[in-house]
Amino acid sequence: MTSRAIFLDRDGVLNRPVIRDGKPSPPARPEDVVIYPGLRTQLRRLKDRGFVLIVVTNQPDVARGTARKETVERINDLIGRELAVIDRILVCYHDNGDNCDCRKPRPGMLLAGAREFDVDLARSYIIGDRRGDVEAGMAAGVRTIFIDRAYRETPPAVCDHRVSSSLEALTIIENEREDEENRRPAG
Repeated sequence: MTSRAIFLDRDGVLNRPVIRDGKPSPPARPEDVVIYPGLRTQLRRLKDRGFVLIVVTNQPDVARGTARKETVERINDLIGRELAVIDRILVCYHDNGDNCDCRKPRPGMLLAGAREFDVDLARSYIIGDRRGDVEAGMAAGVRTIFIDRAYRETPPAVCDHRVSSSLEALTIIENEREDEENRRPAG
């Protein structure tokens, strides 16, 4: 049986981004990471309902030379410990011009996670706070939830849901899962 997944962007979905000139950036050090409150409980509930939880994050500052890969890995380790229900953290360290398949808005990380965990993409979700997250989700064929944090950048033109917080996004998934379970014929 194939599983369902929730693909989660990292900065702006799991932890607070650093805002510079109206645009989000990752925290510079593990000490700067602030996980959004309430996520651990909500993610646990969804994990208990059968969802695989996969973080998919672009970290181009490594390719740009403004962040060290070790620092990104330490931040990921911290998030993985704090949110221990996460199954995998996938990272793209490339920059825009590298033309890789993994950098969102391309769907490479989602497709890799789907292969690893035998995920039914049509029954899965991505939660992101930037247009590239939503476009990657659309390209992979998952349902898209955009957290509108009012950054000074172009939001996605289309998404399945537009919300204002990570908890609101997770609640939508939980409610849709309940609706599906309630519609399933008794057997």
